[in-house]
Amino acid sequence: MYKKGGQDMARNKYPEVTVEKILDAAQRLFLEKGYDNTTIQDIVNELDGLSKGAVYHHFKSKEEIMDAVGDRMFSANNPFEAVRNRSDLNGLQKLQEAIRLNQSDEARTDMTIQSIPLTRNPRLLVEMIESNRRILTPYYQELLEEGNRDGSLHTEYAKELAELMPLLTSLWLLPSVFPADREGMKHKFHFLGDMLEKMGVPLMDDSIYELVEQFFEKMPDES
Repeated sequence: MYKKGGQDMARNKYPEVTVEKILDAAQRLFLEKGYDNTTIQDIVNELDGLSKGAVYHHFKSKEEIMDAVGDRMFSANNPFEAVRNRSDLNGLQKLQEAIRLNQSDEARTDMTIQSIPLTRNPRLLVEMIESNRRILTPYYQELLEEGNRDGSLHTEYAKELAELMPLLTSLWLLPSVFPADREGMKHKFHFLGDMLEKMGVPLMDDSIYELVEQFFEKMPDES
């Protein structure tokens, strides 16, 4: 199946090093050229002798690479882990600070801006939904329940909102999935804030709206 010498041998001996090299190259290219304009061959060309077979040994597609890049960027600067043990913040404040930290991470927001045609990539869409369910939902539920306990939040729907919020923020607010121009995106985000407040989660404040609107201004206008 795979050769036992040269770079392929190195790949098999140090698979985690190979994966990191692939993700480093892909992240750099996605940010420089855009996701759509980057090919698997472009990534291979950045890998100093590794073959296309080495890339496909670890990742079945460009979509899978993009998903892994996103997961790695989140793990490296996880805003929920940064706030979860802070004793100076209540549950609501932890949620707000996590959002501010996320929106202030320029590399991650620049990656999010990439216009990924999710509706034409059902595998990536499914992987994104599963990743949100597995990673983000538990964080949201933990802080929503903490807010209920400390009195900063008053919602009967902590579990349901923990499942819903990642879907709304990662899919419903993506213009490549639900087309909208910049003003439409801003209006949708204000709707999300109003909806959460009516459910006992007054999450959005002026600082968050300002950061999110700055993010929308950087996005390509889909109108």
